[in-house]
Amino acid sequence: MATPPPLLRLHPHRILPRLRRFTSGRLLLRLHPKSLYATASTSQAAPTPPPQPPPHGPSLRRGRPTIGHPPEAPLSFSRTFDLAALRVPAAACASLERRLRGHLLNWPRVRNIARLPNDDGDGLISLPTSPRSSSALPPTAVARREKLAREFNARGFVEFPILAKMSRPAGRTRRETKGRAAGGKETKYEKDKVYVVEVLEQGGEDDEDEWKGLVGGEGFGKGAWRGEPTRLLLLDEGHAKRRVDELPEAVKVVLEHEANQGGPFAYELVQCQLTLFYDYWPMNEVLEALLPEGIIIPAGFETVGHIAHLNLRDEHLPYKTLIAHVVLDKNKPKIQTVVNKIDAIQNDYRTMQLEILAGHDSLVTTVIESGLRFQVDLATVYWNSRLSTERQRLVNNIFQNSDVVCDVFSGVGPIAISAAKKVKYVYANDLNPAAVEYLEQNIVLNKLERKIEVFNMDARRFVNAMYSSQHVHPVTQVVMNLPKDAAEFLDVFRGILRNRQTGHIAMPKIHVYGFSKAEDPEYDFHERINLALCDSVTGVEMHRVRLVAPGKWMLCASFTLPESVASAKANYITC
Repeated sequence: MATPPPLLRLHPHRILPRLRRFTSGRLLLRLHPKSLYATASTSQAAPTPPPQPPPHGPSLRRGRPTIGHPPEAPLSFSRTFDLAALRVPAAACASLERRLRGHLLNWPRVRNIARLPNDDGDGLISLPTSPRSSSALPPTAVARREKLAREFNARGFVEFPILAKMSRPAGRTRRETKGRAAGGKETKYEKDKVYVVEVLEQGGEDDEDEWKGLVGGEGFGKGAWRGEPTRLLLLDEGHAKRRVDELPEAVKVVLEHEANQGGPFAYELVQCQLTLFYDYWPMNEVLEALLPEGIIIPAGFETVGHIAHLNLRDEHLPYKTLIAHVVLDKNKPKIQTVVNKIDAIQNDYRTMQLEILAGHDSLVTTVIESGLRFQVDLATVYWNSRLSTERQRLVNNIFQNSDVVCDVFSGVGPIAISAAKKVKYVYANDLNPAAVEYLEQNIVLNKLERKIEVFNMDARRFVNAMYSSQHVHPVTQVVMNLPKDAAEFLDVFRGILRNRQTGHIAMPKIHVYGFSKAEDPEYDFHERINLALCDSVTGVEMHRVRLVAPGKWMLCASFTLPESVASAKANYITC
């Protein structure tokens, strides 16, 4: 058996500059001809796993599941947490909450102040500090019962408010009790509850506990709860199962200061349980608990009216129905239908192949955007709610009241109708007949029939018609929102005014959208614009709209059409 190396006392700052104090074990140095290294030996041979950080905050992976419910029911997501709470008079509750904010629970969607049922008495008074005596409290349960029967007269309901509520419940309570007995009501663990706070019974003699439930603790325990209502201040979960003397000094100072203000004041540290039900947990928490470990949780979805539009990955497809029902359940009543895109957009009408996963079968919905209403059928037309900010940027920051807007790819009219509320006139066009039909309906729906003229033709033919007709308003703004192919249609503006016989015409400002995966997306998109117009366009303003995919940007290029391009002798077919 080899002898252990000798223990050497060395100065860490001289030999091992990066060596610091070890929390456990001894430092052994073994000298070799070519190397000097250190090993730490501990009392145990197996390595100790790193300590886990203290758990904090609500999570489905913490707490105790609610007992007595089938696992497949939503109530299987109920979790119970042990907490401590300060029971204080309701009048002092607000000020104490402000001063103890850092020591309270502070969980999302859970109030720091809890109100217990049947807790609407007349106040909290302290018992005498002296031990129990025969004059203050009878020593036995039989004597207490006789004292209660002797003193319970016409004023008994005032002295014992909880007993009064048990004797004569409110009308609503009687109806609910009758309904539960007939099977028409659910239990206290009904699904629509978010959370509930229950006070645990305090330890003590059995006869005292029995009387506590009847008279609300009057004359028993640490304090007598009478007079004003009381409230519970839920303390941080780190204070659970602690005694009063183990509370932080800051809490004790606040309570002592409140007691010295004058007037009756008492408090009690009680142990309670906080139960969080299914409706408390957000969608991502529920999906994380349901889906297998290692699968990326779907982060979000696009909302189109009452329709939730998912973009599930391949790994999500085996669980698509489960994901859809959770999305539907967690977003009711706003969401009534959940769909998933099956394939990318591959047609001229920009329609998507959608699969209905949950909810209603209809894909017709009404979208409200900036106070305007749009009817949309996702099965036949295109809509993107994520571009609402970009549409408002154009309308609010770029378009002027005197502008005449030409929307080359209008769809159902989100830009055209929004612009018509501000500008002088709008010409809207789309190749999809279904989109044009909904565009006309939306114009009537928003009462803008006199400010929008609708066309259903190819984009190049539409632009030529706008500049060849003598009966249109001079166009000042052109919007080409077709990111996949819009830059290819810019060649229609080359030589667009070469046959125009009228005088000087102001050049329109063009806003063209496109995608780019290049390292410098602005430079790449600018080069494509120059290639389409067969000219070097200057003064191009680039705006990054959104990152549609990793490394793929959607951009908007705004520039004034060069007069040399519009008056060029070559048409849009040849440069």
